[in-house]
Amino acid sequence: MPGLDYAFTERVSRRLTCPLCSLPMREPVQITVCGHRFCDSCLQEYLREGIFKCPEDELPLDFAKIYPDQDLEVEIMNSLVRCKHFKEGCKWTDKAAHLQAHLDICRYDAVPCPNQCAAMLSRICLQDHLEYTCHKRRVTCDFCGIEFSGEQMDNHDGECGYETVWCENKCGARLQRRFLNNHMKNECHKRLAMCLFCHKEFVFETLQTHQHTCPRFPISCPNRCDPTKIPREDIEKHVAESCPSASVPCVFKEAGCKYRCPRFSLDKHLDEFTKAHLSLMGNLVLRQQQEIKQLRADLQAAGSNTNGVLLWKIPNFKTKLAEAKQKSMELVSVPFHAGDNGYKLAASVFINGNGSGEGKYLSLYIKILQGEYDNLLEWPFQLPITFTIFDQCSILEKRVNVIESFLPDTTWKHFQKPSKDQEPMGFGYPKFVSHETLFTRNYIKDDTVFIKVNVDTATLLGP
Repeated sequence: MPGLDYAFTERVSRRLTCPLCSLPMREPVQITVCGHRFCDSCLQEYLREGIFKCPEDELPLDFAKIYPDQDLEVEIMNSLVRCKHFKEGCKWTDKAAHLQAHLDICRYDAVPCPNQCAAMLSRICLQDHLEYTCHKRRVTCDFCGIEFSGEQMDNHDGECGYETVWCENKCGARLQRRFLNNHMKNECHKRLAMCLFCHKEFVFETLQTHQHTCPRFPISCPNRCDPTKIPREDIEKHVAESCPSASVPCVFKEAGCKYRCPRFSLDKHLDEFTKAHLSLMGNLVLRQQQEIKQLRADLQAAGSNTNGVLLWKIPNFKTKLAEAKQKSMELVSVPFHAGDNGYKLAASVFINGNGSGEGKYLSLYIKILQGEYDNLLEWPFQLPITFTIFDQCSILEKRVNVIESFLPDTTWKHFQKPSKDQEPMGFGYPKFVSHETLFTRNYIKDDTVFIKVNVDTATLLGP
């Protein structure tokens, strides 16, 4: 063991320092031949290497001439030292001879845990260790009263069935942990519960409210047709399609029969009024034939328009405008031709505007449609076009028609030869006329607007 590694209050004299370990000598011995002094343990270790000379002057040694230097040891042990734990805060200072006695009681010196847990800690921390952290301490649970070792208590803490805890569903209940599972499963009003009808999960306290809107909750038919209850979401279909007590119109309603009865008696009505229904169907056929005849006439008239002029009548204008304000709506005219066997065109109007004119203007466009004679015509389309909305004032001299003309830009794809794979694109005026202007004069009369489209065919070269 080398010299004394103590914290001396004053610098130790070189005379008291061992030349071998450079520390104040522990159990000093003196070589009487040369007078040099060393720690007994340092000199013994030096001689064990087989060198029998003085470490300082290399004179031969005689073991019989080496003696303990008690006077020097007393001088060293009477020197003042600090506790080796002075950096931790110990203020003790005394003779080196008293250091070990101090360390036996020093609050900062490390001692083994008396519970033999293998921990080494200062006396100042020992009480806290024995009370709170030693895994071999004995601790009594505050809830169940059972005594455990510290290690067992660490596992028991947070698991004790007798500890009072809050419900995990945050319902506000406090109860012993051993009753918690049953409470959360069967008693807690904030537990999740499954609806028996739609099989979805809800907080238990809202389940009864949910049943007032649950689509699968069984309810009675409003017509009381059957004591069997029907899922709420199927009621509407049941009443519309199969409820025998529901009031339904006659199947010949479109033909003019106005009879209504419960569904279960409809067959009886059909059997009793067969002749009347046949008469109604005959009249319906006659009306349809007249409508077909009129449609054919209109179609023929539309197809015969080959002078490049379209006069388009738009009835029920205000109703159509109200509908267009709810949902964007495009009206397309019947097709017309620019010349015999010429270009096929149609006008397109957005009553509530389109693009930059949406909401405040009437937008007007021309569309070039795919025609029978396109392969014989000159492309791109380049004939001048004029749009007109007529002022329907009764005095001709006071009429102020809205007129706009344009010459097609042949570089635009709107005027290229149309194909069946491409939807016709309109070209014209998104702000043709404002709604304010339309309602100022007589452009709308008897809820009708007249639009004229004129294609100048003077330069048209026929096929």
